[in-house]
Amino acid sequence: MTRLLEDTRRRARPRDRTTARTLGMLTLLTAALPVDLLVAAVAALVGVARPLRRATPDRPLTVLVSGGKMTKALALARAFHRAGHRVVLVEQARYRLGAHRFSRAVSAFHTVPAPDHPDYTDRLTAIAELEQADVYVPVCSPLASRYDALAKRALEPFCEVVHPGPENVAMVDDKHRFAETAAALGLGVPETHRITDPQELVDFAYPPGRSYVAKSIAYDPVRRMDLTRLPRPTAEETARFAHTLPISAANPWILQEFVEGTEFCTHSTVRDGRVRLHCCCPSSGFQLNYAHVEHPQIEEWVRRFVAATGATGQLSFDFMQTPDGRVYGLECNPRTHSAITMFYDHPGVASAYLDGDGPTVRPTGRSRPTYWLHHELWLLLRHPSTVAERVRTVVRGKEALLEAWDPLPFLLLPHLQITALLLDALRRRRAWMKIDVNIGKLVEPGGD
Repeated sequence: MTRLLEDTRRRARPRDRTTARTLGMLTLLTAALPVDLLVAAVAALVGVARPLRRATPDRPLTVLVSGGKMTKALALARAFHRAGHRVVLVEQARYRLGAHRFSRAVSAFHTVPAPDHPDYTDRLTAIAELEQADVYVPVCSPLASRYDALAKRALEPFCEVVHPGPENVAMVDDKHRFAETAAALGLGVPETHRITDPQELVDFAYPPGRSYVAKSIAYDPVRRMDLTRLPRPTAEETARFAHTLPISAANPWILQEFVEGTEFCTHSTVRDGRVRLHCCCPSSGFQLNYAHVEHPQIEEWVRRFVAATGATGQLSFDFMQTPDGRVYGLECNPRTHSAITMFYDHPGVASAYLDGDGPTVRPTGRSRPTYWLHHELWLLLRHPSTVAERVRTVVRGKEALLEAWDPLPFLLLPHLQITALLLDALRRRRAWMKIDVNIGKLVEPGGD
């Protein structure tokens, strides 16, 4: 009986910690509400004094944008709205209380099933037909990119789809196929091997002086941050680590050479293999600060790759530049990058997405680095010694959610969208790892 009680208490502890953590975060958000109300009210007054001037296009379009919970969807909705187009936002029912549905840039909001639900394509098509959409711009989660590619054929009778087809999505989503494709084009990529059994990591003949990392080919929101170097100091440690990974023939991974250097991330909007919009910024594992840098070598790498694929859509690349100046493409994600927030003041974003020709759009010379205020405040709470860095970020940057003509998303994301998700997690006693204010969700084990 004593052992049974001990086991029960042991199992209860993680749930108790999750409940306490969730309640603590709800308390912090409640404490922040008066300040956020003040910020939003001041922004609204500025917006009244300086109202938004929308363009008047020759042919106003209705643009369907998915991924409504994410800041990058809001950034695109605002860009299309400023250009004089009508925006319809969609998101899963789980996020029906998303802050961005209340944006002034959004004319209509609809919910859809999860992307892997059998009714997803039918529901998306019904919305496109109902709203008389001219263009569909998916702002994908990692899971949704494949299903939006599969839905493309069903949607095209109703609207244009700015997303790669199934073959291109499958190729770049598979980190091994991506590396093979880039290498065949003469582009720099690290040495990469497909792994279907943990024992392969143990038996691999690691060259002296070189290290490797194991990466899941399927998106893994938890392990994607793990860059444990292989081999470990001993064969036993390598084996112990390898057998903690869920590698199998059904869930293959890659073993990729670890390249030392400076990491960069990019976003490119492409049409028929031509880069219409491009940005590049220094990268990090969990990134919520974006500052554009000109990097012609990386841009040329991207141009050569997309020209060979002939794709239309949004492609986000990760690169490493070695100290001797060589550039290596690490991976490519067929979806919008949050670096799109750096185009907050560019009038040409809508044209880059909707028109086939024109010069490549880049962030303006006056655009400031983007950040999320609530993330900066959280970092300050956790690391008070970084106050000077936090102040510099805020003074020099642009808050990604806050616009004077559209202040509600800034206020409602923490106090409606995130609060609703926390309350649901509390009700279900569901574990979560962190709050990502950028993509507007709780990062959970096994999440999308």
